[in-house]
Amino acid sequence: MMIKVTLKDGSVREVAKGTTLLELAQSISGRLAKEAIVGEVNGEVKDLSFEINEPAEVNILKFEDPEGEHAFRHTSAHIMAQAVVRLFPGTKVAIGPAIDNGFYYDFDTEHVFTPEDLEKIEAEMQKIVKEDLVLRRFELSREEALKYMGGRGEDYKVELINDLPEDAIISFYEQGEFVDLCAGQHVPSTKAVKAIKLLSIAGAYWRGDSERKMLQRIYGTSFPKAKLLEEYLERMEEAKKRDHRKLGKELGLFMIREEGPGFPFFLPKGMVVKNKLMEYWREVHERWNYVEIETPLILNRHLWETSGHWYHYKENMYTVSIDEEDYAIKPMNCPGGMLVFDSEMRSYKDLPLRMGEVGRVHRHELSGALHGLMRVRAFTQDDAHIFMLPEQIKDEIKGVAMLIDEVYKTFGFKYHVELSTRPEKSMGSDEDWAYAEASLKAALEELNLEYVLNEGDGAFYGPKIDFHLEDCIGRTWQCGTIQLDMQLPQQFDLNYIGKDGEKHKPVVIHRVAFGSIERFLGILIEHFAGKFPTWLAPVQVKVIPVADRHVEFAEGLKEELYKAGLRVAIDSRSEKVGYKIREAQLEKNPYMLVIGDKEVEGADLTVRSRDEGELGTMTLEDFINRLSKEIRERSL
Repeated sequence: MMIKVTLKDGSVREVAKGTTLLELAQSISGRLAKEAIVGEVNGEVKDLSFEINEPAEVNILKFEDPEGEHAFRHTSAHIMAQAVVRLFPGTKVAIGPAIDNGFYYDFDTEHVFTPEDLEKIEAEMQKIVKEDLVLRRFELSREEALKYMGGRGEDYKVELINDLPEDAIISFYEQGEFVDLCAGQHVPSTKAVKAIKLLSIAGAYWRGDSERKMLQRIYGTSFPKAKLLEEYLERMEEAKKRDHRKLGKELGLFMIREEGPGFPFFLPKGMVVKNKLMEYWREVHERWNYVEIETPLILNRHLWETSGHWYHYKENMYTVSIDEEDYAIKPMNCPGGMLVFDSEMRSYKDLPLRMGEVGRVHRHELSGALHGLMRVRAFTQDDAHIFMLPEQIKDEIKGVAMLIDEVYKTFGFKYHVELSTRPEKSMGSDEDWAYAEASLKAALEELNLEYVLNEGDGAFYGPKIDFHLEDCIGRTWQCGTIQLDMQLPQQFDLNYIGKDGEKHKPVVIHRVAFGSIERFLGILIEHFAGKFPTWLAPVQVKVIPVADRHVEFAEGLKEELYKAGLRVAIDSRSEKVGYKIREAQLEKNPYMLVIGDKEVEGADLTVRSRDEGELGTMTLEDFINRLSKEIRERSL
């Protein structure tokens, strides 16, 4: 019997009932079959051994596809677990998922893993790859699964099975002598995993519970080609050099002390960069017709109960008692913004009202999650709340998307967009959600912005658009977001007077461009490797006198540059000029002016660029004009 299969490109093929996804791929092209990892049947990811028994929409997925990459890395985790059990008999395996850019597995063993062990495990993994072991899926009832895993002494798997419903059908994957409890999906055979690298060892509590046993976790990554692995490892080496924590210390930008874990101190140079970011933010928002507000850092419990944070977010909030009443340090700016809107009666003629706030927020993060400026307990959020009429949603979404596009392009970032729709747990009517989601889609489509659809990943109060920017070494960071909210206006009983003279509820957009200023600065440090463009650099010009007799002239030159609006420092130490130039290069100053006898006697300036090397000589006027143009245009 023949059945029709519709492929991703819309073409239709007839195949015999029972044809596997791998056989379908082979019928399309030998290359596709070679690169195939898993398939998608009517939107569900399946192993290539899956048989097609009814008409279906089918897409063959490769490593380049997120689902293909996930299955490939998932298989890699199984291969690592098999290698560990072979090398260290008696080891019990816990969980081993695929993660971004790799995989890990948690082990319970008396043996303490060392870096030398990683080499042995990697070698054993390569043996398993060469053995070309087929991954076979089989299913058992819950009772059978408990008996099967219990008989193999897999205590952790038994606990996981006990958490499943009694009527559950439980899947396993077998490769050679190794069997793992697993929902799937996987590559057909171990031979597909060509390039493997184990990266590190860490401790991890079973199921993330600090009251449970500490297990040993091994991290790794894998690729279908050795070249891809080499490129990845090179990027990781480059990322180490760009680590914002290392550069932040070397360049004197910020520090984090044990007196305040998760609470960064900004040093003078760091404050210059932060303030320049905020100047740019204010310039952009004034141009886009935002007004700026500031709301209190501490507000009482009643407000947070109204917003819902007291019930749903309290474990992440810092609370304090004032005059025997409960207060909280704000973890978000939104509730304060609602009170500002409610401070006077608004008319439909006042809308849209775009209110921006550069607000300080505090959130309690676990100490193990803290990471430089990327994950902190106190940060500055560039929030804005747009209050509008329902018919204004699409145009306002388009305006915000264009603003965020302008901001990211200023820093040289590419980005992609994701649209997240209604989650299982949400507030509001079906009609409200349908209208909101349709408005967001229409805005993105009118802007010709391609987007990835994340079904069910929206906020509980409305759908959202997330902007994931890509830095110069290919890493992605989620920064900008646009969230549509029809619920907070209900909770805070916000109203405006409509054309009909009656009260109506506004719709609210929550949005950020930078996200957290601190985190965005951390991203910029790594993106530019500390070499900030001239307009952002803490010191734009370093003046270097060759000898003590040149210092007086250098001081006068510094004053002239300062009057021209440039940030200047002078190195007047009694050190050799070569040493001072190297120091200035390590400080990553965009420009250096070396002052010797010729410059003092009235010759042009000798100019050195951080990025272009020796530029020769220039008049003071030409030099100032060059830098002023770079700063004015925010040149990269």
